[in-house]
Parts: sequence; C-alpha cells; structure tokens
Amino acid sequence: MMKQLYYITAGNPRKMLKPILWTMLANLANMFPFGCLALAVSTIYAYYSGEQGLLNMEKLWYAWGGMVVFLVLVSACERMAYRSIYRGAYEASAEGRANLAEHIRKLPLGFLMSKSPGELGHTMMNDFTQLENAGTNNLAQLISGAIIPVFAFIGLIFLDWRMAAAMFAGFPVTILILWGVSSLERKIGTSHAEAKIVQANHLQEYLFGMKMIKAYNLRGENFKRLDHSFYRYMKESIKLEGGLGPFFLVAIAFIQMGLSLMTILGVYLILDGGIRVPLFAMFLLMGTRIFDPLSVAIMRLPSFKYDVLAGERIVSLLEEPVMKGDKEPPQIHDIRFENVTFAYKSNIVLDDVTVRMEEGELTAIVGPSGSGKSTLLRLIARFYDPQAGKVLFGGVNECELDPEILMKKISMVFQDVYLFQDTIRNNIRYGREDATQEEVEAAAKEACCHDFIMKLPHGYDTMVGEGGSTLSGGERQRISIARAILKNAPVILLDEATSSLDPENEVEMQKAISRLIRGRTVIMIAHRLKTVVKADKIIVMDKGKVAEQGTHKELLGSGGLYNKLWDLQTRTTGWKVHK
Repeated sequence: MMKQLYYITAGNPRKMLKPILWTMLANLANMFPFGCLALAVSTIYAYYSGEQGLLNMEKLWYAWGGMVVFLVLVSACERMAYRSIYRGAYEASAEGRANLAEHIRKLPLGFLMSKSPGELGHTMMNDFTQLENAGTNNLAQLISGAIIPVFAFIGLIFLDWRMAAAMFAGFPVTILILWGVSSLERKIGTSHAEAKIVQANHLQEYLFGMKMIKAYNLRGENFKRLDHSFYRYMKESIKLEGGLGPFFLVAIAFIQMGLSLMTILGVYLILDGGIRVPLFAMFLLMGTRIFDPLSVAIMRLPSFKYDVLAGERIVSLLEEPVMKGDKEPPQIHDIRFENVTFAYKSNIVLDDVTVRMEEGELTAIVGPSGSGKSTLLRLIARFYDPQAGKVLFGGVNECELDPEILMKKISMVFQDVYLFQDTIRNNIRYGREDATQEEVEAAAKEACCHDFIMKLPHGYDTMVGEGGSTLSGGERQRISIARAILKNAPVILLDEATSSLDPENEVEMQKAISRLIRGRTVIMIAHRLKTVVKADKIIVMDKGKVAEQGTHKELLGSGGLYNKLWDLQTRTTGWKVHK
C-alpha cells in the first residue's frame, strides 16, 4: 500500500498524510453517535420490557447529549478532512507538475525525442488530473474505508464474537476476488492508457497537419488512423468498465452478505437467550455504518488502481536520469571532437569524427543532406552525449560539465525558430531575463528588427501567436538573433539560419549575424556556400565523416567534394523555370 501511496502522490506521499488522518478521524467519530443511539435504544427497551421499573432518564440524557457532542465533532472533523483533502491533492499536483517540467528540461534531448509530444503532454496534464481525482475522491476514503472495519471488528468482537464473526464472514471471499482480479485489472488499465495516448497523438497530428490534409483532400477513408484510434479507445473503455465491473459487484455482494448472516444469527441467539435485543440492535446499527463506506471504497478501487498507473508513469519519468556533470566550463572557448561516434538508435550519423573549431573564429560546416552537420551542433550544445569519443569545450570533456552552466556559454539560432505565446519583449528577453527595456531595444536594433517591431500595434508589448505564427519567417529569425545578441554568449551556433529566407530578409539577416558573431567563437551550418566564403575554416561533412577541411580558397583548389558542391551551386544560380 505504501508503494501505491508513493505513486498516487507522484512521489510526494507526505502531502496526503494529513488528509488521510482527518478522514479516518471523521469516519471513526461518525460511529460514536450510533453507539449513543444504541445506548438510548437499550435504555428504552429495558423500561418497556419490564427489566426496569422506571425509565432511566439520566442515561437517556447522556445518550442524547453524547449524540449532539459527537455530531459536532463529526462535523468539525469532516470539515477539516474536506479542506485538507482538496488542498493536499491540488498542492501535490501543482508541485508535481512544476517538478516534472523542471526535470524534463534537464533530461537528454535524445530521451525526449524518443517520446511523442502527445505522450509527454498526456503525462503532464491528464495523468496529474487523474492523481487530483484520486486524492480528492478516492485515496483518503479508500484507506479509511479499509481501516475502519478493522477497528470495528476488534471492538465488536469483545461484545459478542459470534455476531462479529457473522458480520465479517464474507470478507475472506471478497479479498480473494479482489486479489484474483488485480492482474487482469492492471493489464486492461495499461492497454486503456496506451489507447488514450495513441488517440491524443493522432488527434494532435491531425490538427497540426490540417494544411496538408486540406491541400491533398485527405479526408474520409483516406485518413483512417484517427478513426481507428477513436474506436480503439472506445473498445478499451468498454472493456475497462464492463469487463471489471461485475467482479467488484460480486465482491460487494459477499461483503453485504455478512449483514444478512448477522441478522439471521442474531434472531436465533435472541430466541435462544444468547443475546439481548439492545445488543442485536447495536450490531445492526454499526453494521450499516461499516458496510456502506466499505462498499463505496470497493467501487472506487478500480478507479484508484487506474490512477496508480498514472502515478507510475509520472514517477517513471521523474526517475529518468538527468544529464550529469558538475564542473564549470573554462574561460577558453574552442571546441574539439576527438574520435566521436554518434547514432540515433541504430543509425550511425557521425563515425569517428575528429575536428577542431578554434576560439574567436568562424567555422562553417557544409555538406550534403544527412551528412551529420546538425548533429555536430547538437553535440556541441550537449543536447546529446556521444556513444564513443569526446566533445571537448575549452579542453574539458562536456560530459563532465554542468549542462546548466554550459548552456550559459552558448547561444543557438535555429533554422526553424520557435517563439513563445508571449510579448515580443519577453521573447527577446528569454536571452537574459533580467535585461532592461533599453538593453532589449539595443539588441533588437543590432538584429535589424527594431523598426518592424515599432510598426506593430503595441510595439514590444505585441503578443506573438503560438510558435510565432503571427510573424513572418524573416521576422522570427531576426527576433531569435536579438535574443542571442542579448544573451551575449561567447559561443554561437547557427543552424542554416538564412536558408529559407527571401533575398530581402536574407540581407537583413546577414547584417544581424555579422553583428552577432563579432569577437565570438562561431560554428555555422550553411546551405548556400556563398555565405561562408570568408569563414576562417570550412569543414566538409559526407556520410558522417569529415571529408575535408580548410579555407574556401584551399578547398576550391583541392578538387574535392566542396569544389563539386561549389560548381553545382554556381551553375544552378541562373536557372529559371520556362513556361
């Protein structure tokens, strides 16, 4: 049970200890008014049966007074239980989401790329929603509903062990049924959760690919995967509810059978003189108070176990090892690859690469598509660690460096810029969150984007659509340059930042990049070779290996791959499409 409590609280069980305690106290206190009622019934019965000549009013006043006192106590305990349950559940969920988001940020990019966005989003939102449901509706009630009968049995056995045994006669069979169905329950619950994630992935793919769907008329029978995922989820939901429900109904029937057995035995014992009517009445009253919450707890058990699976997924993600390293990067900013081999799963992308990018120089990386250019940059930024060899930053193995501090030394400008749904000011300020408005504007001016920002309806306070959808490609690129300028990192990584821009935007981008790279170590992936002719060093990649390296002039004279690429681009510059 402790393991399940750990999962259901996303690794933070202390948050729910107080709610569980208050719920148990409330349920225990809820039994005492019925004890007082049994005392009143016993007193009245003694008078009317002739056992006592006078009605004991003092005892009745004690019984009625006790009921009032315990009802007030029950109300206070239930109020505290209600408040602590909801506060504890939602606090645990809020802290859990924040902790998980921070943990995901520290995970290797390779692990995150192996997970679909729908799966991570499902864990972050839906799984935590399930834990909220478990904490507010299931957990405390389930634990108290299981513990209260134990206390009740111990207390009742001292009054009459025969009646107590009859009341709890169905418990062994119920426990056996619940134990027997647990493995099936886990199997069906896991399959249902997988179907829900697949459905979310396909729905996300459908919405994100709407442009392509409309362009190629992919509708109806041409887009079956989404339909299949919906129907699979429907079938798994029916299986989860309809397949397991009867087992739990039978389990509840065996528990409630104890009330019938106790009633039959009680009547027999009364007729035989074994017990008095007041004691029988007390067992009947206490039985209803025990069986009702226990039946509710058993009906909630499948939902609780399904929620435990959600907790397991969250904890499993939290237990994924973060990128290690505790050293601070040195003040030297050259980059070296020593016999580096890297593969995405079984696909080798870099094969025994040894190369050096000097501090303060512009190093360009060129080569055919799929030759490993972008992977070089990702290894420098430590999005991944190589399977073999070393990536050295200032002579120190990056695997030994603190990844948080290392990223402060590096600015990246990607080909596909992502802007957050926030103001332009804050999107630029992500480069340095404590920057003033004057510093933000200075960076924007250097990146050649201040003028178009000021023409927007609210200037720097203009909200950007998700992903930067309200801006053009060139505008997004220049804002990313401003972000990098503001960060002022000594190492700049440029991943084909100008490859998809029109000539006018490319000119503006080249001006911005020229200001950005001034006095820094720059590694630049280039698709258009004319943009790297002035690079201090050009590294030519081919099939995961360094084919050649040198200056533009040296490589043209070598007659190698770079020379062929240059000739090809030169010949195609003047191509036109004729009607």
